[in-house]
Amino acid sequence: MEISSEKSLWYLFIEGDLNAFSSLFKHFYPMLHNYGLKISGNTELTEDSLQSFFVYLHEHRHTIGNVTNIKAYLFISYRRSLLNNLKKERKYTSYDDSNILESNFSLSIEELSTKQETFKLKSVILIKLLNSLSAREREAIYLKYYSDLNTKEIAEVMDITYQSVLNTLQKAFTKLRNTSESSLIQNILNS
Repeated sequence: MEISSEKSLWYLFIEGDLNAFSSLFKHFYPMLHNYGLKISGNTELTEDSLQSFFVYLHEHRHTIGNVTNIKAYLFISYRRSLLNNLKKERKYTSYDDSNILESNFSLSIEELSTKQETFKLKSVILIKLLNSLSAREREAIYLKYYSDLNTKEIAEVMDITYQSVLNTLQKAFTKLRNTSESSLIQNILNS
């Protein structure tokens, strides 16, 4: 979906057009669903939260301020909504955003295969390398390469500074590079 058609659709949605709402839902649901699964690790909770999120959006569309980047707005808002739902679900246990992300945010071979040209390593090795990163690093990589968000949008979604996103991505790539080089050397030595 092009940015101009996205903005037109958003405007029509704000004005109450149900077809525009349906189009936005169909376009963004898969992306937000995949992202939600990464955070929660629970299909049912993710789907319930996502549907509630879209119902909330529709019911409160007149109170939504000026949105310049619809995709980023939806990722930020949905992440916040999902984390609130997770907090409610786990109210009898200690709650920490980073613990939730640490235990649930992992990448799969299917996701990797859609972006294979970005990575030159074999997918199985790459998945092990990616999952060896911290949850924050995995989330930043997911948002950058699998959700196609830019650095500013990632900062907004993750509620960190622009510089922190750059630092997080740099640390992740340094770890990946160092780990992949040592893994390759080990494979050569063991051959």
